[in-house]
Formats: sequence, structure tokens, C-alpha cells
Amino acid sequence: MSNATLAAEFEAYSRWRNQLAGSIMEYRQWLGREDLNDSQRDLRLQQLMDRLSEDKLHVAFVAEFSRGKSELINAIFLSDLKQRLLPSTAGRTTMCPTELLYDAHRPPLIELLPIETRATNATVSEYKNYPEEWTVVPIDVNSNESVTQAMQEVCRVKTVSREEATRYGLFDPENPEDSLNLNEDGTVSIPAWRHAVINFPHPFLEKGLVVYDTPGLNAIGVEPELTFNLLPNAHAVLFVLAADAGVTKSDIEVWREHIQPRGKSRGRIVALNKIDGLWDELKTEEQVDAEIESQVRSCAELLGIDAEQVYPVSAQKGLLAKITGDERLLARSRLTALEQALSEELIPSKQAIVRDQTATEIGDMLAGTRALLLARQRGIEEQLSELRGLQGKNQDVVEHIMQRIAQDKETFERGLQQFQALRSVFSQQSIKLFSHIGKDVVKAEVRSVREAMEGSRFTKGIRTAMNNFFIRVDDHLDQATTQVEEINKMMEAMYAKLNSEHGIQLITIPPFSMLKYRKEMTRLEATYNRHFNTLLNLLTTEQHTLTARFFETLASRVVQVFDAANREAENWLKSIMSPMETQVREHQMQLRRRLESVKRIHKAADTLEDRIVELDQAQRDIRRQLRELDAIDGDITRCMDEDVAELARIAA
Repeated sequence: MSNATLAAEFEAYSRWRNQLAGSIMEYRQWLGREDLNDSQRDLRLQQLMDRLSEDKLHVAFVAEFSRGKSELINAIFLSDLKQRLLPSTAGRTTMCPTELLYDAHRPPLIELLPIETRATNATVSEYKNYPEEWTVVPIDVNSNESVTQAMQEVCRVKTVSREEATRYGLFDPENPEDSLNLNEDGTVSIPAWRHAVINFPHPFLEKGLVVYDTPGLNAIGVEPELTFNLLPNAHAVLFVLAADAGVTKSDIEVWREHIQPRGKSRGRIVALNKIDGLWDELKTEEQVDAEIESQVRSCAELLGIDAEQVYPVSAQKGLLAKITGDERLLARSRLTALEQALSEELIPSKQAIVRDQTATEIGDMLAGTRALLLARQRGIEEQLSELRGLQGKNQDVVEHIMQRIAQDKETFERGLQQFQALRSVFSQQSIKLFSHIGKDVVKAEVRSVREAMEGSRFTKGIRTAMNNFFIRVDDHLDQATTQVEEINKMMEAMYAKLNSEHGIQLITIPPFSMLKYRKEMTRLEATYNRHFNTLLNLLTTEQHTLTARFFETLASRVVQVFDAANREAENWLKSIMSPMETQVREHQMQLRRRLESVKRIHKAADTLEDRIVELDQAQRDIRRQLRELDAIDGDITRCMDEDVAELARIAA
């Protein structure tokens, strides 16, 4: 697969996403033209379109230093620039976690967070809310020299004392390997920056690609956001090994602790880079290939995966081949096979996520609109049946019909008292649900653990505080699950009652489950236990600081999980109550219209035919609206069902 073909797949995905957003926009505009929209539905549609427009594809490249990771990013995504965007030289180049993206609302630039911020407990995400904390380096995209100089800033290092490096979590006096990194004067060279964000205009990035370049085990170990959030939630993680180094101890540690699939096998790819180091002019091509395949099998065995999951590649030769147009060298670099695997893992899995999320939400709204139109259609049919039955009848019959409708209206309005009581109970149940998953609840739990950690310098106290934290969070989710079940039963009973007594159409209550939030909490707890529940009996000051920083990141992620549960629960509650409110309101209006029609006919017989003509026209309008709604539903469904890979092949 050439870079152009990979670009075609990204282009196809971007076009699919835009078409889906466009079809939803057509539905929204149609609702407005037909006077069928309301503020709640309109807000949900706007939020859905905003999510589609802001959709990103996240790819993380992970490796120990000197594996050629930055060069691989250049070769796969940025070769059309005809230069190296990310620095790639012998030794260590990526010194801090780096995000490569493009936001059209901002100029090309690099934002750099100083390494000194590691002395605080605040996360990188928190610092993103305070632009004054970042150093900004502008980029002139029309000047290769400007681009190169700006990118070199990401690699800058600084010299600090061992004590300062230890405080930042970048030096461990007890680790013999770290002592090898000491300078002659006893100082330590560390990255100047904690995190870098590169905003650069490029076709891939403009279509929503976000690339993360992570600098090895040491950075992952001291930046908890990589462990808790970025790597687990990336749509694809490309783990880079080097053919000249094989699989080292630290490689295995990174793979097993941070990347190895745990229930999620998609989106995890291994690249064995620098195979050009095995090219040997004194060997036949078959002998070289056999040596490469031997390395592949060895790496796969050590990582515990199939050999087919390891892609041998030469990033440097692949980049050179693309820049010079050397197809033979490109084939020998084997870069196209890796690109093919990446596109097959990344784009279909991302499309499936977006499709599932969109289908659930838009399906609820389409069903609500259809239920409203069908309710109106039934009301008109009832009125027509009554009025046609009055043709040729005397005033006594008309009066009798009028009295019967008035009685139906009175009975229904008495039933509204029950509906209002239900709404009151529903409101109480909703408040109770949010009392278990609201952000205030989890923030209170975080404060409790923070205070316990600050008051304890011993492992046992911290471990107890953390274990209790997970227990309490799980208990909140359990109680929320019970509350959801109670609301489900209550709404099903009320829908059945309104249906049997007043003909209100039954709807299928959309499912809502706390399972995915429980699973995310289980993952976070397992991550915590793997990395930070195995400390010694006595914590050093540096270990305590690192533990506190990891807790703050964990807490931030837990708050995000509860925030997502909160938003989904809010949308779910609206989706089950809103259709009922709409149908009850519509039924009440239909009864009022029927009564007014018969009253007018009772006073003036000549209005009967006119009213029948009006209702005939209204019935035709409803049928037209239902046909148009079916067409809109069909367009949205067809758009969602399109296969991006097939679209790319057709375009190619």
C-alpha cells in the first residue's frame, strides 16, 4: 500500500463521517420545516453533529529509545513533505511524549510544557487549561529551516542535580542502570520538556488523525496519563522494536505492562524496524529474508503473539524510497505491508465505534418522530370516522357524540394527574441515580483518599485508602445499576398503562447499562495494582510524590468515567421520558380538537363537510411526512452501513 492509498482510506473515512453528519443535518432541517422539532431533540442533534465534526483517530507509537519510532511516523504519515518532520538521528531523539495534530483554528506551532511541572501533582490534561504554563515555538510552514529548528526544540535536554532528577521521577538512586546515565560531574541530563503538542497542517492531521510519539518505559512510568488514559484508549497502538536490538527486557516490560491486549486484540500492532541492518550484499536475498523471518519468529515468541502480528520494516529506507520515488526500495523496505495492517486495524474499528454510537442515538430520535406522526395519524383517523358517521344525522346524535368525547377528555385529564405523579416520582428516581454517579460524589471520594494519603507516609495506609476508594466507587456503580433497573420497570409499567387506557403507543425503552463503566473501573484498578500496589513498607519522599501524582491522574480518569456515565444517563432519561411526554401532549391536543370540531358542527351543520376536507388534507400531509421520514431514515442507515475500505477502493 502506498502513502497515497493510505491517504485514500483516511479521505474515505473523513468523507463517510461528513456524509453521515450531512444526512443528520437534513433530518434536523426537515424537522424544522415540518414543525416537528423541539428544543430537547434539537439540542441532541446538535451535540451528535458536533461529536462527528470533532471526531479524532488516535494512533500511539510506543518504543524504547533508538528503535526508529519517529522515523516510522515520518515514513508512514509525513513522507509527502519530502523532508523529516520529526527529528530522527542516532541515539535518543524523542525526549518527551509528543502529540502531533492539527487544529485549523490555531496557527502552526509547538507547545512545550516545562519538565519542572513534574514536581507538582497536576496532570498534563489540567495544564492544558492554562496556556500561560506552556512555552510556545511558532512554525513557519513555508520555511524548511524554521520547521527543522522548531522540531529540534522538542529534543532539548537540560542538566540537573541527581536530587532534582529524582524529584521529577527521572532518576532512581537505587537503580544500577540509572547510575550509568550520570554525567562526569555527577549531574543528570533530562528532557527539558514534560510534554509537547505540535500543531501542524497536514492532510492526515487535518482529517482528524492524532499521532502520539511516546519515549519509552521511563516516560510511561512517570507519566501516569499514558498508562491510565492514552494507551488504553488509543484506536491503534504501534509497538516498535529494532531488528539490531531484538526484544530487550525493557521492551518486554513495556509490552506486557502497557500494550499487550487484555480482552481487546484489535488495534495492537508490532513493527520490527531497522531490518536494513540485516541486508548483506554477501548473502542471497533468500538468506536475508530467512534471517529476517527468524528475527520475526523470535520476537513473536518472546512477546507471546503470532508471527503474523509482527511486521518487519525499514522506516528509514521506506521514507527515502517515498521521497525519491524508488518503488524497488519501497518494496524491499516492506513499509506497505505495515501501512496496510495499520489501516485495516485503525479505520474499520474506529468506524464501527462511531457507527454504533450514532445508530443508538439517531435511532431513538427517529423512533420518537415516527411515534409522534403515527399518534397524529390515529387521531385524525378517529376524527374522520366520527365526523363521517355524523353525515346525515340529526342534532341529538351530534350532541351525544360531543358528550362522549367530552367524557373521554375528562377521563384522560383525570389520568393526567397520575402522569404528573409519575413525573414527580421519575424526577426523584433520577436525582437518586445522579446521587450515585454525579461528579460531586466521586470528587468527594477523591478528596477523602487525598486526605488519607497526605496523612500517611506508609505503604499500608496508602494501600488501604486506595483499596477503600475502589470499593466505594464500585458500590456507587452497583447502586446506580439498581436505580436504573427500578426506573426501567416503572417506565415500562406506565407505558403499558397509558397504552391500555388511552391508546398511547408503546415504545421500546432504549437500553442503558453501567457495565462499560464497571469494566473501565476494573481496568483502572488492575492498572493501579500492577504498577503501584507493590511498594516497600516505607515510602521515600520521591516515591510518595510519584504515587501522589499517579493517584491524581487516576482520580482525574475516574472523574472522566463518572462524567461520561452522568451524560449518558441524562440522555437516557430524556430519551425514555420525552416520547411519553410528547405522546401525552399530542393525545390531549387531539381530544381537544375532536371536541371543538363536533361543537362547531353542532352549532352549524354546514361546517361538517369543510372539517372533513380539512382532516383529509391533514391525513395526506401525515402520510407524506411518514414517507419522507422513511426516506431520511433510509439515507442515514445506508450512510452508516457503507464500508470505508470499500469506498476507498472505489475511489482508487
